[in-house]
Amino acid sequence: MNAPLWTRDDFIAGANGTPKGELGQDITGISIDSRTIEVGEAFFAIKGDRFDGHDFVGTALANGASVAVVSADKLDSLPSTGRYLIVDDPLAAMERLAVASRARSNARIVAVTGSVGKTGTKEALRLALGRSGKVHASVASFNNHWGVPLTLARMPADVDFGVFEIGMSAPGEITPLVRMVRPHVAFITTVQAVHLEFFDSVEHIAQAKAEIFKGLEPGGVAILNRDNNQFDLLMFLAKADHVQEIRTFGENQNADSFTEDVRRKAGSSAVSARILGEQLSYTLGAGGRHHVHNSLAVLTAVVELGGNLALAGEALADMRAPKGRGEVTVLQLPEGTAELLDESYNANPASMRAALSVLGEAEITPPGRRIAVLGDMRELGEDGPKLHAELSDPVNEAGVEALFCVGPQMKQLWDRVPQGLRVMYAEQAADLQDHLLQEIRSGDVVMVKGSLGTRMGPLVEALKTDYPPQNDDAAA
Repeated sequence: MNAPLWTRDDFIAGANGTPKGELGQDITGISIDSRTIEVGEAFFAIKGDRFDGHDFVGTALANGASVAVVSADKLDSLPSTGRYLIVDDPLAAMERLAVASRARSNARIVAVTGSVGKTGTKEALRLALGRSGKVHASVASFNNHWGVPLTLARMPADVDFGVFEIGMSAPGEITPLVRMVRPHVAFITTVQAVHLEFFDSVEHIAQAKAEIFKGLEPGGVAILNRDNNQFDLLMFLAKADHVQEIRTFGENQNADSFTEDVRRKAGSSAVSARILGEQLSYTLGAGGRHHVHNSLAVLTAVVELGGNLALAGEALADMRAPKGRGEVTVLQLPEGTAELLDESYNANPASMRAALSVLGEAEITPPGRRIAVLGDMRELGEDGPKLHAELSDPVNEAGVEALFCVGPQMKQLWDRVPQGLRVMYAEQAADLQDHLLQEIRSGDVVMVKGSLGTRMGPLVEALKTDYPPQNDDAAA
């Protein structure tokens, strides 16, 4: 039988609460969602911007929660027969439990941040380290003020490696999270023009990302992108935080880990690289220059964490771009097939250019075309119109032959590209759905991307509904 995630006594001590009712002896997991909670898990009644977990305590207990962690000032409104751990604030209690989890662990820990590529890189780390030991990693994009402590509180005591994604949208957000995680290795994928609505320069974004070095364990390693325009600033900031061990990665052969040869196509890449002086050839099961680039940081981190480099390289063949972040699906048309590149989860200038680069690498079967369906990039502030218009060059470089644009900002791109590329512009994504479905033909490669608020995801689902994937193995 597997050991419990937390014993009753350790859980109570870690969260620092007062029990009320008959709590079970073992806590098998940690949850903040009453809809998905499993029997034996502890439910933390966290209050969010649009909900209050205390409203769902009854459901969580009915669904098998071993205990509900609740605020003392909410107790009178809850069922009197419940199993409770009474605390000052459930989120603060989860943070305390996260700190206790880190304190009891002997795992080697890596933390990753960056303007783009965090989640895909986190998944690559999970795969690469998995060949060298037991790995615990963030789920989905659990990278914020509740996602990081939730992931840490869920970390079993016996894991060999922990992988944490840390995000931010404002200065000062990374520091408390990384000090909770206390990584042995921390790296920044890249710093780009993202969240400019909240920052007045890319340099200030770099300063906020560099907060990840403030939580490094003594003797910890910082891994920096040698090719990034903010490299010199990040190097300065790492040293200012007294980081002595710094490694670099990139296409630049002055980096500690760099590519020697890359052969790319839409769904994968064959890479020859030198990782901290050791030659390694490997296949990366997700296409795109950005994935190749970040794989160098992943493999560097594996070495610094004590993992097996050769086994890590083999594992990366199993890497797949997640849904909404580059997933490749083969659609079955009445006469032939088409490929769908699903980049619908989110968008910023850097990730948009990366996705267009992947589209440009796609192999086209005549009479197929490269089709780009692009929605607004949000949170770019006053630079938004300019940054949208500047996508015209990457669109042309990718060999796009048919362009759909969605949203008032993307109108800047629409007005700038040649007339022959334009298929349809719409204010709302739903307004071009029918035209898009009619436009697809055999041999096409279609890439859909936009910020989450532009609702590009339903376009992807409509394509999959009208032209179902060939089989379960068609998604890459």
